[in-house]
Amino acid sequence: MSLVIARVQWPDRIAAGDVVKVRLLIQHPMDTGYLQDLQGKLVPRNVIRQLTCTLGKQEVLRVEPSSGIAADPYFEFYLRADQTAEFRAEWQDDRGFQGVLVQTLKVL
Repeated sequence: MSLVIARVQWPDRIAAGDVVKVRLLIQHPMDTGYLQDLQGKLVPRNVIRQLTCTLGKQEVLRVEPSSGIAADPYFEFYLRADQTAEFRAEWQDDRGFQGVLVQTLKVL
């Protein structure tokens, strides 16, 4: 697989105790295993099997997507931000690729 890009977005200003909307986009083909290439060969299945997001030491999201999720999956969820902490998104796909995105969520 080529370079996988992920992005996370939340509000610019977050006060302690705020409930924050988090938007996470992972660039991934999410191949179902049912499509054919131009030569008629099946494209092997390759979907994200597990996505885990943590804020500090607290798990805030765990998803086990299926082949029913479109390419470049987008996840939106809420979390309570009490203090500045490291946000970490980790995922693994069918081919064994393990992706990670780390960003600091700053609380005023």
